[in-house]
Amino acid sequence: MRTIYFGRPIIGEEEKKAVLNVLESPILVHGPRSKEFEKSFAAYTKAPHAVSVSSCTAALHLSYFYLKLKAGDEVIVPAQTHNATAHAVEFCGAKPVFVDAEIKTGNIDIDQVEPLITERTKAISIVHFLGMPVNMDRINEIAKKYELFVVEDAAMAIGTYYKGVHAGLLGDVGCFSFYPIKHMTTAEGGMLITRNEDIAAGITRQKAFGVDRTQGERKIPGIYDVTMLGYNYRMNEIQSVLGIEQVKRLDEFLKQRKLNYEQLYDGLGEIDEISLLQSSYGDYQSSYYCLSILLNESLVKKRFEIVDYLKSHGVGTSVYYPHPVPHLTYYKEKYDYGEETYPVATMISNGSIALPVGPHLGDEDMEYIIQAVKQSIHEVK
Repeated sequence: MRTIYFGRPIIGEEEKKAVLNVLESPILVHGPRSKEFEKSFAAYTKAPHAVSVSSCTAALHLSYFYLKLKAGDEVIVPAQTHNATAHAVEFCGAKPVFVDAEIKTGNIDIDQVEPLITERTKAISIVHFLGMPVNMDRINEIAKKYELFVVEDAAMAIGTYYKGVHAGLLGDVGCFSFYPIKHMTTAEGGMLITRNEDIAAGITRQKAFGVDRTQGERKIPGIYDVTMLGYNYRMNEIQSVLGIEQVKRLDEFLKQRKLNYEQLYDGLGEIDEISLLQSSYGDYQSSYYCLSILLNESLVKKRFEIVDYLKSHGVGTSVYYPHPVPHLTYYKEKYDYGEETYPVATMISNGSIALPVGPHLGDEDMEYIIQAVKQSIHEVK
């Protein structure tokens, strides 16, 4: 029996050497490595500006904090996402207005966005679900019509492109995650990219207490002013050097993900009892975060039996996501959402199993997963 982890960080000797070099230096924070990482990530995505932060959630929060979002304001948010997408809006006292998913990709159903916009709406948040890009032409058309800020939650979208443009550069800001099982890792950490110099400059200050000059900009050590409210959302030097080395390996990681995904997709596509979300085509290039299978009605109630079978045969799985965000207890109790709301997102949450395609796996692992899925379905029917 194989042991196939759903996700696993790939840390090599170069990453280890880089971390030790930082630990042997006198600078663990406020150093040059975070700036170097920002430059390398910006170069990879072709972003004019990149700001390193402590997490993707921090990047999302800073985006709305920069926008001066406040109580009474609203933000359009997909129902099918991680709770952090909505939490960032709540942090500012504003209200997330949820939109159901589309069945083909799991992305936000753009047809439902415009009817939910009110005079209180300040922004649209989109998520490239499992790395599959949203139709950003349609989103930006709506945003322009109503003068709305566009936040791309690109936590799963390193290597995602729409019409040749990297995710995160299609709206006003793009927010990335470097959690251990993402496309690359800094253990914890995130990045915000933007085309707007003022946004980058403002968020750079706001991520570090709102001080008016960094350590390197101070002519006299310890002397600075605070010109705005800010948080401690900085990325440290250890995280930064991990990021520098991981960016160098991104093409290798993404290539293997695509190969794994395509092999898994081809092998599972012939199974009558499941369906698969739409993958890359035409202008839409996915980052292949994972492959999520959707069980048909006869199997939905046996989902956890299938998961248990796969687990007993060494195959790690996950669910994206366990519930639509408005059905999570905090949001359900606060906004009184009923279980019958957001039917497509609910169907995806209740009937899906996410399978691994990370670069820690290869051809034989994919074939093993294919056979295990087929056998699991046979066993529970």
